[in-house]
Amino acid sequence: MSRILIIEDETSIAELERDYLELSDFEVELEEDGSRGLKRALEEEFDLMILDLMLPGMDGFEICRKFREMKNTPIIIISAKKEDIDKIRGLGLGADDYMTKPFSPSEMVARVKAHLARYERLIGSGSMENEVIEIRGLKIDKTARRVWVNGEEKNFTTKEFDLLTFLAQNPNHVYTKEELFSKIWDMESIGDIATVTVHIKKIREKIEFNTAKPQYIETIWGVGYRFKV
Repeated sequence: MSRILIIEDETSIAELERDYLELSDFEVELEEDGSRGLKRALEEEFDLMILDLMLPGMDGFEICRKFREMKNTPIIIISAKKEDIDKIRGLGLGADDYMTKPFSPSEMVARVKAHLARYERLIGSGSMENEVIEIRGLKIDKTARRVWVNGEEKNFTTKEFDLLTFLAQNPNHVYTKEELFSKIWDMESIGDIATVTVHIKKIREKIEFNTAKPQYIETIWGVGYRFKV
């Protein structure tokens, strides 16, 4: 049974989320304080986190940032903050999805199931040899979802890893931001393509020796990005 942590200070919303998830056979834990929620998320094993942004103790943005430094468990933000900048910031900090209040509980359950299934496919282990991409000091282990740069392991969020891997698997092909958003986030890019720029910037900070003169991910001005080999 998948275990889900909900960090939400509005009791009625938290209980609504819990009730719908429990009806779908998920085990659910509730926390209303941000600091306590982060502590539990890091110390206990959960399969997915549902996170509000406006919380006592520590806000959801900070929780997302600190959690992503340690774990890659899927995060769904459900917030009353509707501005694009908040959505872009949340996704840029490593959240996998963003829903705004009021929301459909049935849609929430569907998204939870989709993210859990996707994550399980990505981390599923087997007896087969790991699939590895190696390019000029950059090593991407697709099976273990780990990345090394000149022998030093770097920590990547789920979406950062997905984006880097997609580009590395399709070298010398120029992709627009809209195409990358659609392929990595599995949805149409309606006002959200800035999150691609945010993720490219974070990836470059981790893999490039000089971000001003990238040797891996090249910007094609007025078009998009290309992975150079």
